[in-house]
Amino acid sequence: MHIAVAGNIGSGKTTLATKLCEKYGWTPKLENVDINPYLSDFYADMQRWSFNLQIYFLNKRFKDIVEIRKSKKIIVQDRSIYEDSMIFAPNLHSMGLLSTRDFENYESLFNLMIQLVNPPDLLIYLRSSIPNLFMQIRKRNRDYESGIREDYLKRLNDRYENWIENYTDGKKLIINVDKLKFADNDDDFQKVLREICIALPESCKSKTATNL
Repeated sequence: MHIAVAGNIGSGKTTLATKLCEKYGWTPKLENVDINPYLSDFYADMQRWSFNLQIYFLNKRFKDIVEIRKSKKIIVQDRSIYEDSMIFAPNLHSMGLLSTRDFENYESLFNLMIQLVNPPDLLIYLRSSIPNLFMQIRKRNRDYESGIREDYLKRLNDRYENWIENYTDGKKLIINVDKLKFADNDDDFQKVLREICIALPESCKSKTATNL
């Protein structure tokens, strides 16, 4: 079973994926930013490294999905393959940071890959305001994120909202993380668990999820 957690930078994807896996013994597929060979360069010079970064992410997430579908476990993925194509790549293109030639090349590769994989059994979208995103980004204090601008996050948020409203590839669950502070509040985390159980009843049947 494949659960994907989607959301803007700083929305809490890794935190939620980790908490779900720790509680129920599910298997995480996390986005390890510490081993990403392009991320620091990208934030320093987006125009130079945008195509390299997007291809790196696309390749990694495609490999993750192939591995997920071979597994019989419940796997929680930190960020979906859709977000790079629907959010980040077109945003970079519209900002003039990704050339039309590179963008079309990227889209062609994505469209080929997406024909070979299935959508997640459940897509969880973490909806957040810009102030909340900035607060979370400052809290984790990553050097390469220090230069992220408000207008960049706003552009991403607008694309996220448009994408999730039109997402029809499978089941989806929208969680407002401005209101549900699942990272620090156990009552809020329990509310999230109940929402997941309603959206994906199959997950509640797992022996490791009997307390949902």
